[in-house]
Amino acid sequence: MISPNQLALPLEFPASTLTDTFRDAEGDTDDPPVSNQAPAASHHDGATVETVPAAPAPLHLPPGARWRNVRIGGGGSIGFILRRSRRGTIGLTIGDEGLRITAPRWVTLRQIDKTVLEKSAWIIDKLAWHRARQERLARADAQWREGGCLPYLGVPIVLRLAGACAQSAYHGDVGAPRPGDTLCLTLPPDADRNQIRESTQSWLKQRAHSWFGQRLIHFQKISGLSINHWRLSSATTRWGSCNSKGGIRLNWRLIHFDATIVDYVIAHELAHLNQMNHSAEFWREVDRILPGFEVARDILRQHTPAALPLL
Repeated sequence: MISPNQLALPLEFPASTLTDTFRDAEGDTDDPPVSNQAPAASHHDGATVETVPAAPAPLHLPPGARWRNVRIGGGGSIGFILRRSRRGTIGLTIGDEGLRITAPRWVTLRQIDKTVLEKSAWIIDKLAWHRARQERLARADAQWREGGCLPYLGVPIVLRLAGACAQSAYHGDVGAPRPGDTLCLTLPPDADRNQIRESTQSWLKQRAHSWFGQRLIHFQKISGLSINHWRLSSATTRWGSCNSKGGIRLNWRLIHFDATIVDYVIAHELAHLNQMNHSAEFWREVDRILPGFEVARDILRQHTPAALPLL
């Protein structure tokens, strides 16, 4: 199974490891937010990510939750939604909405703040990842228009609204696209973004089914392996999967990538027919099916299905 960074990134550890614990009648003490030196910058995918500025409280909080800021080095702070529970661990979860912390009622605010400081490098890194993802999604949404561009087999193609023609038509070599090729959709000039997105994705899924099917036949032949069935997937956290019954799922969004990336995912899932793990033996099997797969693997690790198209 190929699974990139999860959309919500959790971190848990036993609250029992904390010392000097006490609680007041409300379960929260009035300790002031801890101020201490923490890393002022984090590195994500080779880039330097600056410390986040003071975060404003959201307009609406979940029932029983509160907003809290912890000052960190560099003049910034980390804001988070705090909820109390009967759980025995402190849980940190980062998603598109930011950082959420769930903690036992007996753990003090000072201890929670200290935990945030200790994990600040991890928190800042993941917050930056989600912020970049949201920006990519916003850019992708802007492409759903006449003249918009999106990647198809790793090449940018242009969307055109062709009106009431019989079916969507691709102008160029659909098996070897070139920059500037056009996809003419059967939509009127005043079609909205949702219509354009749905029509485009319908065409992309058709192409994915055809392309992936051909490549599966090719790799089964050269590897000597055989699957029972396969189908497209729309998962937001997995590029592909293989079950013990020989069934394979391939994420249709792979059609955005260069063909070498598609080949890697197919080889990866076929290798699971012999090795249902990610052991050294598994990676040797992947290399047997697709020698030199590492470049494609490293490229794919930089992306998540939910953020496409973004190439």
